[in-house]
Amino acid sequence: MNRILLAASALAAMPALAQTSLPQPGQAVAASASPAPPVAKAVPPARLEVPAAARHRHKPSPPELRVRAANAKATQEPLAPAFVNAVQVYPYGEGALYRLFAAPEQVSDIALQPGEAIVSVAAGDTARWTVGDTTSGAGESKRVHILVKPFAAGLSTNLVITTDRRAYHLLLESTPATAMAALSWTYPQDELLAIRRQQAAADSARPVASGLAVEQLNFGYAVTGDKPAWRPLRAFDDGRQTFIEFPPSVGVGEAPPLFVVGEQGDAQLVNYRMSGRFYVVDRLFDAAELRLGARKQTVVRISRAAAEGSRHQRRAS
Repeated sequence: MNRILLAASALAAMPALAQTSLPQPGQAVAASASPAPPVAKAVPPARLEVPAAARHRHKPSPPELRVRAANAKATQEPLAPAFVNAVQVYPYGEGALYRLFAAPEQVSDIALQPGEAIVSVAAGDTARWTVGDTTSGAGESKRVHILVKPFAAGLSTNLVITTDRRAYHLLLESTPATAMAALSWTYPQDELLAIRRQQAAADSARPVASGLAVEQLNFGYAVTGDKPAWRPLRAFDDGRQTFIEFPPSVGVGEAPPLFVVGEQGDAQLVNYRMSGRFYVVDRLFDAAELRLGARKQTVVRISRAAAEGSRHQRRAS
């Protein structure tokens, strides 16, 4: 009986359900009372701002390119023929950059010239490079050594050493296991100056002329006029040649040309040569002048005393 009642009530409810949930033909579907789920919108990816320095990192300016080119041209690399045992010997040049390869847990030695004293040592990276100094020898052979060691491989920096004689510029680069034991320099300019000093000393010690007899020399010359640093100390002759002696400073500055003064006061260039601190003139003269300068000319006159006396006598008569 209960089953019959339940079926009857279900059949009675079906028309009402059809009227409320099923639309009639031609009738629009009513909107649902519950809100529709939100539709996800596409979000564009965030735009990363690149710093201006990073945007221009791969576009160096022309001045930067010139600096790179100059540094590359000035860099001196280790060469096999320049090794003396394990020491790389560079020829020193003003403004050159010297490469040094170092490695962790190894010390590389930078040996300066004997007798050279340090003024300062500066490294670009002092946090990852150890830089110290020591000395070897004593007296004139005392030598300064700069010791460098990197904390890791793949590092690079620069090192500037100034002394009482010159400045050194080095490029330091660390490798996993390859390190230069030491490097030093030769000094071509110093060697050239030493050769010139030896030649000057030899010229000074060499006699100005061979076969000169002191008793035959005539020192009767007067030096008058301006008083520059190169003013001659004296002049003399041996009856055939005239010798003009200068102070040692004449080898440092510009040597003045020599003019022989004639009877009418006209000046003419004369052939002479320089031997040490002497002008050697292959003739005798009564008067000559050393002239130097253009607008404000410096003039030093060299006169033979006997000639000056005879000239005054001729004027008086």
